Amino acid sequence: MIHIKTKEEIAILREGGRRLATILHTLAGKVAPGVSSLEIDRMAKELAEQGRDKPAFLGYRPEGVKKPYPASICISINDEVVHGIPREKKVFKEGDIVTLDMGLIHKDLVTDSAITIIVGKGDKNAERLVESTRAALRKGIAAAKAGNTVGDIGYAIEQFVKPLGYGQAEGLAGHGVGYHLHEDPYVPNTGQKGDGPVLRVGMVIAIEPMLTEGSGEVTFDRDGYTVRTKDGSRSTQCEHTIAITENGPFILTDLG
Repeated sequence: MIHIKTKEEIAILREGGRRLATILHTLAGKVAPGVSSLEIDRMAKELAEQGRDKPAFLGYRPEGVKKPYPASICISINDEVVHGIPREKKVFKEGDIVTLDMGLIHKDLVTDSAITIIVGKGDKNAERLVESTRAALRKGIAAAKAGNTVGDIGYAIEQFVKPLGYGQAEGLAGHGVGYHLHEDPYVPNTGQKGDGPVLRVGMVIAIEPMLTEGSGEVTFDRDGYTVRTKDGSRSTQCEHTIAITENGPFILTDLG
């Protein structure tokens, strides 16, 4: 079921999204060679709690997974596409491609966002991959207009990515968000114009293209969460929560 949010709820989501964007921006500034991903996770929890908010991922248990997620943020490095678990021995190195993906519960409503950065100085291919993913997200957001469909979003992302030669992580997609971390509709990064649910004013969705330097085939680690590229190629993820409005898509997870 697709939930339509009220203007009052979207205002709360906007504030929660601004707070989430501030947290991610702060955490990105702390990522450096020699820093443990677990240290970033601890900071994420502290920053959320300072605002009397809650990390949406901590304790979250997706359907089919045996154990709840054990951290406040997902930190994925290089060949880890999404849902990488922070660990003490998972330490950043110069040139690593790092994705910080976090959800925040503010006044009982959820926003979700991810940014990908390069630790220190990266190579030209890494820089191009990261910027291409950011651009793909912008293309998807631009297509998220009332009256368009979910398929229009996927089509816009896919048509942008194809000529660049990148793979797209198979089976991974965006989603509705707001009352819960994952809601309808499913928002794929590929698609056909006119396919899928129609976008309506008041819908809130997370758009999240995930690009790889390889084929796009993925595999799951034994921890049940971490998704990696099957061929070991580097990957990226960029995500915003947006609201569908009368005046076009509105990015909720922006610094504003």
